[in-house]
Amino acid sequence: MDGIILAGGVGRRMRPLTFNTPKPLLALQDRPILAWSLLSLRDIVDRVLVVVHYLKAQIAEYMAQQTFFTDYVLVEQSPAPLGTGHALQCCRDILKTDEFVVVNGDDLYGKESLRQLSQQSFGILAAMRADYHRYGVILQNEAGGFRAIDEKPPPGAYPGPAACSIGAYKLRSEVFDYRLQKSGRGELELTDAITAVAAEREVAIVDSPFWLPIGDRAALAAAQDIDIARWIY
Repeated sequence: MDGIILAGGVGRRMRPLTFNTPKPLLALQDRPILAWSLLSLRDIVDRVLVVVHYLKAQIAEYMAQQTFFTDYVLVEQSPAPLGTGHALQCCRDILKTDEFVVVNGDDLYGKESLRQLSQQSFGILAAMRADYHRYGVILQNEAGGFRAIDEKPPPGAYPGPAACSIGAYKLRSEVFDYRLQKSGRGELELTDAITAVAAEREVAIVDSPFWLPIGDRAALAAAQDIDIARWIY
């Protein structure tokens, strides 16, 4: 099975750290963030597609010397990053397998959760969050599967911690049958593709006890003291 790592962003919230270094190569404990993503997918997927754009030559150099995957491809998000849905579309003609796992390049997930996700036909990884208003809350259908996402609802919209989408998915090639429209942000959103799939197919929700989003400098600093290896090895 193929795996896709979305790593083409500019990393504006990480500046000035990302002026000369792409966000996936920022140091997290003893290795780049990208290395942790590769480790989390090792033994789950056989081949990785790394979607790149900003400072792509540095990522290419790192991938050439890393030892986690010998079978990998760099996919350029061209002419410019136009959202996560666009990043997925860039991989369409390069994928070798009908099913594949997709993960955000600046989020880390536990290996066992990714393994469970990979066993679904279609699936989305979820984490319970009390601060759900910062994320997209997963809405369920009557069978308990994924139905849609309530993007950044106001505080108090839900009675307690809510299951949130955390940027990891198990997909099949049928996802490319759905035409995406630009969101209010002017981007093609991968979550819109998942919602379209869910209108016709079952999309499983897989709970993840470990999720480490690394969105800004404060999050990166805090992550230096977290036992990441416990969840990823």
